[in-house]
Amino acid sequence: MIGYYIGIGLISLVSWLVSQQLKRKFKYYSKIQLQNGLSGREIAEKMLSDNGIYDVKVISTSGKLTDHYNPANKTVNLSESVYQQRNASAAAVASHEVGHAVQHAQAYQWLQMRSKLVPAVNITSKFSTWLVFGGIALGAASGNTSFGFTIAIVGLGMMALATIFSFITLPVEYDASNRALAWLKTNNMLTNTEQDGAKDALKWAARTYLVAALGSLAMLAYWGFKVLGSRD
Repeated sequence: MIGYYIGIGLISLVSWLVSQQLKRKFKYYSKIQLQNGLSGREIAEKMLSDNGIYDVKVISTSGKLTDHYNPANKTVNLSESVYQQRNASAAAVASHEVGHAVQHAQAYQWLQMRSKLVPAVNITSKFSTWLVFGGIALGAASGNTSFGFTIAIVGLGMMALATIFSFITLPVEYDASNRALAWLKTNNMLTNTEQDGAKDALKWAARTYLVAALGSLAMLAYWGFKVLGSRD
């Protein structure tokens, strides 16, 4: 159990460091004002239009780093700062989220797969750890290791689904960034300095998903060894 807490602590520390670096990057690049004078909303709308997408709305949402694309109602949701501001960070985020809209319009395989898993993951992620831990504890307390083992295995299955989901998310996010950067460059939307800033910002954003995926895998591996090892 001590090893588990140490592992979780290390993963949390790395996640926090990457998150802080991401915030610093976005703060820094938010000071680089775009020479074209376009806001995040205007960039998003132009990218949608250039890709022949006319049934997706660009709307503002409250909070920071709350930007996302909602395939259910076809909306590109930009945080207030990204929606209104005219800087490299806003350009990067806005075009990235439209990248997801383009994926949706083109039936991008990984996005479709991810969307199908969302309802199940929303449920299983709430109970997986409790079932694993509870199964181990129940087996140890009652002496009925088979019953406890079964419960723990169910929890592991749920945990595995969340891990698969986190790794499926990686190509979705990286592809959206690649689409965004390619469009920005091809259409000469940004200067070289602005383009480099957008690329760096999106690189750090992607790393948050990578850390989350590795953390999920590490947790699955730890509990997997814990549960399966108890059968030896």
